[in-house]
Amino acid sequence: MKPIRDILPDIEKKRAEAPKGRKRLTERGELMRFFLRHLNVARKQDGLAPMTMAHLGTVLEQIPTKDLYYLKSVCSQAKHFSKRFWWELDPTKYEDLA
Repeated sequence: MKPIRDILPDIEKKRAEAPKGRKRLTERGELMRFFLRHLNVARKQDGLAPMTMAHLGTVLEQIPTKDLYYLKSVCSQAKHFSKRFWWELDPTKYEDLA
């Protein structure tokens, strides 16, 4: 086993090379920010607390990224973004198709 003094320089080197700030953006994260921004506007109008990224992450965790692009296009074309978003995510709507 290596002594800690031998391991520490490697950790510091990796930490220095890791992306910081906006460089850590991901495709899925950008889509989630898009949904969060639009959903929170509607939630604020309804007097509800804003949704967090963690909550939205649990809502969207089973949906593949390519399907999020479809959801984005459908919701963007809808008259009420939030209503369409939640309607598309309703699992009871798809029970007859399976």
